[in-house]
Order: sequence, then C-alpha cells, then structure tokens
Amino acid sequence: MSDSDQLAPPALPLAVNLQYTRDLSFEVPAGAEIFATLRSQPSIAVNIDVQASKLQDDESVYEVTLAIKTEAKEAPETEGGAAGRTVFIAELAYAAVVTLTNPPQELVEPMLLVEVPRLIFPYARNIISDVTRDGGFPPIVLQPIDFVALWQAKRAEFPQTAGNA
Repeated sequence: MSDSDQLAPPALPLAVNLQYTRDLSFEVPAGAEIFATLRSQPSIAVNIDVQASKLQDDESVYEVTLAIKTEAKEAPETEGGAAGRTVFIAELAYAAVVTLTNPPQELVEPMLLVEVPRLIFPYARNIISDVTRDGGFPPIVLQPIDFVALWQAKRAEFPQTAGNA
C-alpha cells in the first residue's frame, strides 16, 4: 500500500439515488396590492428542518427531506413595533432517496441528518431563489446552513434513551 492510499479518506457508504421536489408552495396573501404599497425591504424569517425515514424495513434505503419555509413580512412602521402584513411565504420540501451500504451504526444518523442535507441544500437554495424571483420579488439567497448544529439541537430537544444513543 502506498502512502497516498493511506492518506485517502474511506469512501462514504452513501449513495444518492435521486432527488426531487416533494412539495413547493409560494403565496402572496395580499395579491397585487402588496407591490403598490410595499415601502421598504421586508423582514425575512427562515425555518429549516430535516426529516429522515426508512423506505423499506429490510433495506437501507431512506428518504431524507429538507423542509425550508421563508416568510417575508413588512418592516415595522416604528422601531420595535409589530411587523406588518405578510408579503410572501415560500415553502419547499426537497427530498433525496439514499442508500446506505453497511454503514457503522453510529454514522447512520449523522449521514442522514447532516451529510445528505448538506449535499442537497444547494439545489433547494436554487429553487427558493428562483421561486421568489419568479414571484416578483428580489430572490432569497439562503446562507449556508450548519447542519451539524441543526442536528445537535434536534438531538438536545429529543434526548436519546439510555443505551440507544
């Protein structure tokens, strides 16, 4: 074995079989009126979640869904005031079907909830950007997401039972 073989990281036991838009919604609740009355950049809230489910009990095939919700509201009229009307809402569930090939058990959860979302995020980001632009607004360009921190926060919300960590 050469030195370069020893330095190469082991291949991930992960294959992305396909990616697809599972659900996409874009809504402008106020309709055309919002374009005439919007006076400043809206404030935008982004919520991201990752879910994974096994597709078949006897195989290591999973569906991983990256759910992104962006909601733009009119800026408050006064400093510290309440936000105004909803400008738009964009919701996307972007999914991947993946196969894990004999992964170490301790890597299954991080591969499904960190690595797969990291791989599919650029595609979901492009869809959100395109749909907001096509909806008549400046495109929303989502900043990179720290999926490790998201996974760790989710684990903290739902502590593992002893022996199943």
